[in-house]
Amino acid sequence: MLRYEQGVASHTGCVRTVNQDAWLAHPEQGLWLVADGMGGHARGEWASAQIVASVAESVHAEDLHQAGAELTAAIERANQQLIAAARADGASIGSTVAALLVRGGRGAVVWAGDSRIYRYRAGSLDRLTRDHSQVEQLVAAGLITPAEAASHPMGHVLTRAIGVRDAVMLDHVEVDVRADDIFLLCSDGLTRPVADVEIARWLGRETPERAATGLLDLVLSRGAPDNVTLVVLGCDATTLVEA
Repeated sequence: MLRYEQGVASHTGCVRTVNQDAWLAHPEQGLWLVADGMGGHARGEWASAQIVASVAESVHAEDLHQAGAELTAAIERANQQLIAAARADGASIGSTVAALLVRGGRGAVVWAGDSRIYRYRAGSLDRLTRDHSQVEQLVAAGLITPAEAASHPMGHVLTRAIGVRDAVMLDHVEVDVRADDIFLLCSDGLTRPVADVEIARWLGRETPERAATGLLDLVLSRGAPDNVTLVVLGCDATTLVEA
């Protein structure tokens, strides 16, 4: 059995005028999510909010695989809503999504786009997601280095997102979840200006709430050119008390 401590921070940043990110943190459902909307001002904000609303009302099963199916179906319904709105408006509407679902000692990671999920365990930070972007494909092909990818001019070009195709293309990874694990879900507003080694330092030395606010402050101190959202989740073993 696990109990959760969490911290959430979200900010428009120093350049944008609207925060198109949305987030979900429901420890009672074992469900956390970050979505980064695209499509300009109100459309991007609405897109990410639709994903959060669809998922929040749909994932209830206690079995991990069944709950994962509910999560996928909820994202697919949101995808159809975004496509219908885009066709009606004659405009592009979309969003990334990165979701973590936990049942007992197992977790399901589901994502599309470049919002990320990390796990910090025993002093080591592991990225559980792989960006669906043109730059990530260049890195995978060995054409550029990860360091070059951080400042690549095509870094914003995604190869997958919600709301851009009739058929949703989601990646899924199942992971184990242990006491003392710390998970971070975030939009790319964090990972562009802040290196993984800096993320690890904050997750390793602070509570989830302080890590979330500290990382946000770090992004803002560097000019925060994009919206930034962080959900930090700490896992602790529950204490059983016999009557």
